[in-house]
Amino acid sequence: MQPDRMFNLQRQERLLGELRRHGAVRVRDLARDFGVSELTIRRDIAALAERHLLTKVHGGATLPIDFVPPSQRARRVAPTRFTIGMVVPSLDFYWPAIVAGARTAAAVMGVSIQLRGSSYDQAEDRRQITRLIEAQQVQGLLLAPSLDGDPLDEMLDWIGRLPVPTILVERQPARWTPTPRQLEWVRSDHALGVELAVRHLWEHGHRRIGLVLSKGSPTSAHLERGWRAVCADLDLPPEPLVRESVALDAPGHREIIAEILAACRRTGTRALIVHSDPDAMSVAQFCAEQGMSIPGDLAIVSYDDEVAHLAEPALTAVRPPKNHVGRVAVELMVSRLLEGERRPSQQVLVTPELVIRSSSLPRPVR
Repeated sequence: MQPDRMFNLQRQERLLGELRRHGAVRVRDLARDFGVSELTIRRDIAALAERHLLTKVHGGATLPIDFVPPSQRARRVAPTRFTIGMVVPSLDFYWPAIVAGARTAAAVMGVSIQLRGSSYDQAEDRRQITRLIEAQQVQGLLLAPSLDGDPLDEMLDWIGRLPVPTILVERQPARWTPTPRQLEWVRSDHALGVELAVRHLWEHGHRRIGLVLSKGSPTSAHLERGWRAVCADLDLPPEPLVRESVALDAPGHREIIAEILAACRRTGTRALIVHSDPDAMSVAQFCAEQGMSIPGDLAIVSYDDEVAHLAEPALTAVRPPKNHVGRVAVELMVSRLLEGERRPSQQVLVTPELVIRSSSLPRPVR
């Protein structure tokens, strides 16, 4: 067998392994993870589709009907075609992967999705949700509303009283909410994600680890909680902790980064976890300008893994399971629509993945 032919078969087998693991894959992610072009991945998907080993969808592939669990298989051919409304706060950074996962699951299960972009604002959330309800075209809603601000209970009560089933996506209300029924949700386990990063750094000898949280992000509270818990477990001091945005477009980012690095020097901290990728890349760029070596002088782990691989050096990153979160949200909604109140409410946490790259690994001794 020719070497190129063997390489193609190995790559396609790996592609199928990822598909069986996640249920859906994206061309962009596979090209990045496999180190090949998107065109190569599209050719692999086309070849596997011809052999009926997967189903091509826009931007990726899903499991074919023969690989879909029987419970899902019945839903896909069900005579009732559901339409699910989906309202997300942004149609760029972070959310496209969740939407892609929802759409691939919808393609497998024979439902359609009506997508609406909102903002991190409760009034706009309500407008978009109300528009979908008043059109009377959706049987369920996947929502990522803003849960910041004082009228939180009022917002949750309003969502809980909507005339169609709702599932929160990447949002988690308090343990108990004053709603007619307990709200269902699915989100990434960010607290566990940051713990993966801390333990990775700890295993490589770091005993002082800092955390930089993106100011105003709903993820920050989960990250801080997980970070404090793992620091307590490993007997690490929970500092320095910085709550500031330091991306290149953030006002005063250079001064803030300089203060962060000064705090690192004072405390002997030689590792940082930075949320999110643009902030981590900004820190890395500033370090390079100051002649600091990464990871020699400072190890960096980013949180999000949207563009962390583009940094120099490539950044180790925690990758929230965004695609899978979208897929699970659709699966939960379809099961709710099929089973109604017979199905118990579900609240799902999905584990992130740590993608290890050059920015956190000690250089080999020669």
